Amino acid sequence: MIFDNTWLDIAARGILLAAAAIIWIVILIRMNGLRSLSKMTNFDFVMTVALGSLVAGAAQSSDWKGFAQALAAMAGLFFIQFTAAIIRKSSDTAENVMQNQPVFLMRNGEFCENGLKATRVARSDLIAKLREANVLELSSVRAAVLETTGDVSILHGDRLEETLIENVKRV
Repeated sequence: MIFDNTWLDIAARGILLAAAAIIWIVILIRMNGLRSLSKMTNFDFVMTVALGSLVAGAAQSSDWKGFAQALAAMAGLFFIQFTAAIIRKSSDTAENVMQNQPVFLMRNGEFCENGLKATRVARSDLIAKLREANVLELSSVRAAVLETTGDVSILHGDRLEETLIENVKRV
């Protein structure tokens, strides 16, 4: 009998349910669009982590009710993300409430000590990011920014267009 408690049936159920959950996510991503699993905002990142947890829960479901509930929760997350994106786009107040502001960690070759302290980023971590960005001289760094997603953007070169840093917070 399929899906009794033998190790083979348990493994088959896990594989089948995991595959079904992944197919469901692909369908939801196709409906919701390319931004579904982006990491543009902290909200997007939380969505991605929550989806992973729900896939794991779906794959481990011992009954169809638990599996269906995990699939419904996934659809709910996509709906919430879609709604939040519309609200953020239409209201500056909502944008400010839902989204953190990027912070300068370096500006014009100088470390922003207040920014490093406020964001709890160690100078050594920032230096590692500078190396990753192939920075050869600190004086060439126009800006190092801790983005809302936790990524660090390094802007270096001869000049910097102000539009690229217009919403970055100076601490």
